Amino acid sequence: MNYQERDSLGIYAGANALEGGAPDHDRGPGPHLMGADTLMGNDVFNAQDEDLGDIKEIMLDMRTGRVAYAVLSFGGFLGMGEKLFAVPWDALTLDTVNKRFVLDASKDRLESAPGFDKDAWPDMADASWEKGIHDYYGTKPYIDPRLS
Repeated sequence: MNYQERDSLGIYAGANALEGGAPDHDRGPGPHLMGADTLMGNDVFNAQDEDLGDIKEIMLDMRTGRVAYAVLSFGGFLGMGEKLFAVPWDALTLDTVNKRFVLDASKDRLESAPGFDKDAWPDMADASWEKGIHDYYGTKPYIDPRLS
């Protein structure tokens, strides 16, 4: 289910379309400003059009107000054996045509990414854990100038 289908509040109802249905990225709340609840469960694909899973959670940095990670579910069957991955928000791009996210990673790369079980979440506030995740996905952690 994509963000428009999950929109129970009418956030995206006609707000970002021009005549003929073409997206207008300068009007409406999305895709520049989107409801977090509507993003939960969105599919994540890679550039090779392989399904990498879906977003289970969005992690906010409460110090900065920024989105830090999307927690991606990958693998398993009917929720059994699935592995969770914290993917830096900056590693994802929104595909507004297909209404899904794109992650620049092959399935093999994601399978070997640092992941965790739903019953054993990592300490995401740990600086060494954060560095490892950002190094793996080739992103840089956001540094709030107020905290420097």
